[in-house]
Amino acid sequence: MGKLPRPVPWLAAGESFPPLESAWGHQDPAPGLLAAGAALDVPTLVQAYSQGIFPWFSLGQPVLWWSPDPRMVLQTQNFKLHRSLRKSLIHFLDDPRCEIRFDSAFEGVIKACASKPRAGQPGTWIVPDMVRAYSALHRAGHAHSVETWKEGELTGGLYCVNLGRMVFGESMFAHRTDASKIALAALLAFCRAHHIPMIDCQQNTRHLASLGAAEISRTEFASHLGQNVGKTAPAWRFDPVYWNQILIPRTPIPP
Repeated sequence: MGKLPRPVPWLAAGESFPPLESAWGHQDPAPGLLAAGAALDVPTLVQAYSQGIFPWFSLGQPVLWWSPDPRMVLQTQNFKLHRSLRKSLIHFLDDPRCEIRFDSAFEGVIKACASKPRAGQPGTWIVPDMVRAYSALHRAGHAHSVETWKEGELTGGLYCVNLGRMVFGESMFAHRTDASKIALAALLAFCRAHHIPMIDCQQNTRHLASLGAAEISRTEFASHLGQNVGKTAPAWRFDPVYWNQILIPRTPIPP
């Protein structure tokens, strides 16, 4: 028989997370799994994200907390604006019926992400408890939506978590071609303008890699968090001048 994995700690509400190094490794059934239980409330989520931990579980499961090693991240200066996306973005900017909004329909965005069919997945990890938890995190000022609109219709977007000068990407959806990618481009432009050097992508996917994301060690990721989470967070407003950060090289806005 193979060696059984170490038991996963079960956390009571308010209890601190175990050390990141204690997460299950690649030899275990679920690499990156750190703990289960605890409360899915604003203080716990803030504590988790500030340490490089995030919740991810399916309907019928307890709250599961993860800290994978390596970690997929997108260094904002490494974002690849591919030719096809640049073309879609230019069309979007040239159309007066189109606009980017921040935080005008957060619950609409997260519910659209939850209902989006995903290849190879029978359901979604954005279960009702997660929708309620991140909506509360949004009301507390730590979770945000980036939205693409056309003729008053929400056509795509994403939601993310922001602590200090760190952004943690969560999920995207699109009802029209490239609508979620345009929202991501807007987020990148915003991050560059406000000296946010990294977006956490959590897991490695081919799509993220094509946009410039790459893996770093958990130790390096935790070090980056320690340097940036405690800084002052930017005001979540989108100014069209931010597009110059990805379309035309320019000096970033002073901090």
